[in-house]
Amino acid sequence: MKSIGERRKQEIIKAFYSEANKKGLENTSIAIVAERAGVNPSLIIHYFKSREGLLLSLVDYILERYLTIYHVKSTVDTKEKLVETIGNLFSRKWNRLFSDGVFYSCYAQIYQNKQFKLRFKELHDLLHEKLQKTLDEAVAHGVISVDNTSEMSEIIFALVDGAYYYLGMVDDKEAYSHRVAVYRQTALRLLKLDEFIAIPVKE
Repeated sequence: MKSIGERRKQEIIKAFYSEANKKGLENTSIAIVAERAGVNPSLIIHYFKSREGLLLSLVDYILERYLTIYHVKSTVDTKEKLVETIGNLFSRKWNRLFSDGVFYSCYAQIYQNKQFKLRFKELHDLLHEKLQKTLDEAVAHGVISVDNTSEMSEIIFALVDGAYYYLGMVDDKEAYSHRVAVYRQTALRLLKLDEFIAIPVKE
């Protein structure tokens, strides 16, 4: 069970995210976050030391949200369960979990701050590791045959990362859905799960 302090910190991070999503990350000050969270600005400084500390905690919040993409109710011991996981990677669920605008604003910080670069690397490494473990589980149950699951997870995530960068510029819903389907189909072909390509992508 989380302490009162931990719960309050989570409330502040969520308030920061909510305001950044509305006003833009660069326009969201500690004073604005404090007002949204209903706390004194000094409490935010107490918990996070600085705005940079609050930003780094927001990156951790991104990871926490994104890891739910991999939630499968049981062991990945069938092709259908693996296809569901791949489908989640190439779906609008990312957008529902966290704002692309806030994500890329946070990401831009890696070019100015070494701590952000390290934290984002940790975030991506953990997501890749989670996918690799999913593939390892599928291999262990004879669902797929992949010689190097580490390499395969890197390739699939390169598709995922590139897809969402590009799709951020696509406003037409039909074109968006078509591109998502193409990327998903490519991932399934890499895993030799071609028989599932005709299944519509669940949004």
